[in-house]
Amino acid sequence: MHKLLDILASGVHDAKNQLFIAESMIAAAEAAHGIPLGEARYAIESAANRLSRTLTAYHLMRHDAAAAVTPTIVGDVCDEVMLAQKKHLAERGIMLSIDCQVFDEWPLDRDLVTDMLNNAVQNAGRFARKTVHLSATTDDNWLCLRVEDDGPGFATLPPPVGTGLMVAERLAKLHHRHERQGSLLLSNHGALGGARFELRLP
Repeated sequence: MHKLLDILASGVHDAKNQLFIAESMIAAAEAAHGIPLGEARYAIESAANRLSRTLTAYHLMRHDAAAAVTPTIVGDVCDEVMLAQKKHLAERGIMLSIDCQVFDEWPLDRDLVTDMLNNAVQNAGRFARKTVHLSATTDDNWLCLRVEDDGPGFATLPPPVGTGLMVAERLAKLHHRHERQGSLLLSNHGALGGARFELRLP
């Protein structure tokens, strides 16, 4: 079974790479001819990112899964998410704001955490009315990464588990230190009145 899944994962990986190549070709044509194709590029990029998250979920669900934890500047992660998401949200009339109050390095898997935050911001943007907010704080030796919006909140709690939430929950558990394990908290008590997605890492 694992061999079959590995073959399927390889096919998903190739398809994802082809989508990113298509996105870069469209971007080049857009620049050369002045044709606004931002929405088309974003749709292709979103599809490629969805495949990336599917691959991530597969690898994280394996019994031998491990996070590549290294000291990471949290502010750099927040800035990367802002750069990736702000323009797309602005095109839909939604403002993305960031408040990073963590100035020291923190042990985490930068690639996976960044991907998870990008996914959380994208999801928040689908339901937000005007604002999505990303924040990073510390609380009793925990790193708290929150994504909040001013939308209607989760229809049900806990919400139906999709690929993004499954990856986030598994990712949280793979971050552990001194017998403390990371956790994912979801609520409708966000500072903006809507949903709150919070990842806590030790």
